[in-house]
Amino acid sequence: MRSVIVLAIVFVMFAVVGPILAPHDPTAINIPQRLSPPNSQWFLGTDALGRDILSRLLHGARWSLGLAFLISLIGLAIGTVVGLAAALGGKWMDWAIMRVTDMFLAFPELVAAVVIAGLMGASTASLIFALSIVGWMRYARVARGIGLSLESRGYVIQARLAGMSPLSIARWHYLPSLLPSLIVVWTGMFARAILGISALGFLGFGVQPPTPEWGTMLLDARIHMRSTPLQMIWPGLAVVACVLAINLAGDSLRDALAERERSA
Repeated sequence: MRSVIVLAIVFVMFAVVGPILAPHDPTAINIPQRLSPPNSQWFLGTDALGRDILSRLLHGARWSLGLAFLISLIGLAIGTVVGLAAALGGKWMDWAIMRVTDMFLAFPELVAAVVIAGLMGASTASLIFALSIVGWMRYARVARGIGLSLESRGYVIQARLAGMSPLSIARWHYLPSLLPSLIVVWTGMFARAILGISALGFLGFGVQPPTPEWGTMLLDARIHMRSTPLQMIWPGLAVVACVLAINLAGDSLRDALAERERSA
């Protein structure tokens, strides 16, 4: 649990305070300094337009991490509602909802997101919509599975006999039991959202230039990959480090919750 708190603080500092610490304007073009190697003025070098890579990385964190956080939260909200509707709606609604969920799961997430973003056009809004619409199914399956396991609990049966509505039962009896497991799933989906944003950005369907974002930085550096590979290495390392840190934090959180359940 401590690792999750520390990670959250680091990400907030990185995404919020990072742009303030950027030494240069991330969109300022400086052709005479294009493709400069790391030096005392440009700590990580410059790109093909002479823009400071470090400043673009720090500003890009706000987009890559911020959008991933938003997309994963949207998926969490949609999936929780769908899963609870399946668990509480009866046999036929459960069957219908889970078949729709299985249909979404049948398509590779990234391929489906590329198709949706391509049909809608390259923009930040289409990026958010595409990754949100393909990222809710795992939450739904977890919420539905836990919800069905709670049906036979005494306090749920008593709530039904007392005349509580399904919405009230979901709010007061299901959600407290769902949240720990959903948060563990959310950490993994947060990491997947970062990868999805970077992938769509690299394909040209993400945040549009000149706004700095890690995926678009990889796209811009692709042409000069052989002559100046550091242009691609820096944003690639940023994506790898964030995804790895989030996954490790998710594993620690899962172990902590499992230990608490065994103790209880």
